[in-house]
Amino acid sequence: MIFSPAGGHVRCALRRAKREDAPYRYWLPRAMLPDNLAHAIPALPFPPPAIADTQGKRETHNAQRIFVSAENRNRHPACAALAEAFQDEATVALLQDMTGAALAGAFLRIECCLDTDGFWLEPHTDIGAKLLTLLVYLSDHEDSADWGTDVMDAQGHVMARAPGTFNDGLLFVPAADTWHGFTRRRIAGVRKSLIVNYVKPEWRSRHELAFPDQAVVVA
Repeated sequence: MIFSPAGGHVRCALRRAKREDAPYRYWLPRAMLPDNLAHAIPALPFPPPAIADTQGKRETHNAQRIFVSAENRNRHPACAALAEAFQDEATVALLQDMTGAALAGAFLRIECCLDTDGFWLEPHTDIGAKLLTLLVYLSDHEDSADWGTDVMDAQGHVMARAPGTFNDGLLFVPAADTWHGFTRRRIAGVRKSLIVNYVKPEWRSRHELAFPDQAVVVA
């Protein structure tokens, strides 16, 4: 399948995103990806990791994590279209203007997450090497609206839950107060989502990066 450039669509979704300011600033974009791309990504032949308990951390199954790497960009046109949309100079500039995150010189990292029943994430703030976090939910199960990320306070109390509805998202700038997680609840089938990060140049796991030799540029 051939995909049209998706950057323009992504930028429209970001401009329309609803902003919330408590317990910290975050945005809730809707219809993040063009429809054909949003359906193509979760249809890629990636198997869910065989793991009984995450222990509340994605790092528990590091060896089985799936990224939109240079290899997957070359192998799957949908991965290439997705990566190009977020590497786009205009997209990076818009994200920087919206959020205040300094993104010039950062590197794009996109994870394809496939979570099954038993998955949970403890309250956490993203590590300092992540300059921006965008989650895009790509499950079309009838229960998936309840599968969004939990927005929490410093004590781990759930203050809000991002809608996990198909192709909607959650955007925030990682900081000391951006607590979030995924409280234990039933997942019928597979919870599919993307984690889009812009990370600092010193990111060591270069195989996770979409363009490991090409930092983003702000238009």
